[in-house]
Amino acid sequence: MHPYLQPLQNMLTQAANPADAASMKKYMLNQFEYFGIRAPKQKEIKRVFFKTHGLPDPGELPEMVKELWNQPQREYQYFAIDLCEKLLKKTDQEIIGLIEFMVVNKSWWDTVDWLASHHTGSYFKTHPHLICGITSAWMESGNIWLQRTCILFQLKYKRNTDEDLLFEYILRLKDNKEFFIRKAIGWALREYSKTAPHKVVNFVENTALSGLSHREALKWLNRNKTE
Repeated sequence: MHPYLQPLQNMLTQAANPADAASMKKYMLNQFEYFGIRAPKQKEIKRVFFKTHGLPDPGELPEMVKELWNQPQREYQYFAIDLCEKLLKKTDQEIIGLIEFMVVNKSWWDTVDWLASHHTGSYFKTHPHLICGITSAWMESGNIWLQRTCILFQLKYKRNTDEDLLFEYILRLKDNKEFFIRKAIGWALREYSKTAPHKVVNFVENTALSGLSHREALKWLNRNKTE
């Protein structure tokens, strides 16, 4: 393992909890191994690690992320995401290739959703001229996690949301049978309904969405009607 990451390996190994590892693995449908370190303890380990060891050279980030991604325990991938986020603004526009690597490898909602709404969202705010080219390729890829990222990357954009692009991608994916696509559509619309409620209602009422997407899209608005 890269010398910078060796202290992290020691910290994670020492904090391992086999009982929690088993329950965390089961929660994730047995897809990943775990050290069994709960979120608050992970946060503390990261805080101490970064305070003690600082950040690596941004040029070493791809190597480190891929090494972390290849480790069996899921906590390594969570650390890779945090490390990438800390160095995102210090890297060039080619970093999107590394973000794509993380999205399409060991893919599940726990990593992809953060990569979509934080890493990809931040990246495209800095490089808006690249949005159409990259997301068009992702939409055409057929990879559900890249497509989910296309729907979710504007999750925190609020009034800066490219509404036409969001609606276009939803229309292209609305008949997709995949749960994670339908859920993403509803989630994105629900978040945007907090900024543009009338536009979301109009879109939902005039679009043949799945039941799941429809319910999720209007959940926030309907809840606030009854309060």
